[in-house]
Amino acid sequence: MALPAYRSLLRAARIAFQGDQRVLTAARASIREGFLANASLEPTNPELPGAIQHAEEIAAILRKNIVQGKKEGEIYKLRIHEDTERGDNDTVKFPNGQTVKIDGKKCSDR
Repeated sequence: MALPAYRSLLRAARIAFQGDQRVLTAARASIREGFLANASLEPTNPELPGAIQHAEEIAAILRKNIVQGKKEGEIYKLRIHEDTERGDNDTVKFPNGQTVKIDGKKCSDR
């Protein structure tokens, strides 16, 4: 269970920080440190599933929500990849599945 989560985190970091070797190296080191800190957890330890879930959630955030920007002249170019989550403000979710409403209307109603 932990090895697939570790690999998923490394892949997500590679996708999110592609082309930025300094940040990618720091991300890999941080991932390694986090897993080494929990390496002593026994398979029966109740903290293990939570640690694995935490790693999987971080991997999902890296894949879907991190976008790199690079300044070229006076503008910024964003590197949006196929896993990047796209949407408008209407897709912002609150607890219990509620969506953003402005003046009682959803963005799609305007």
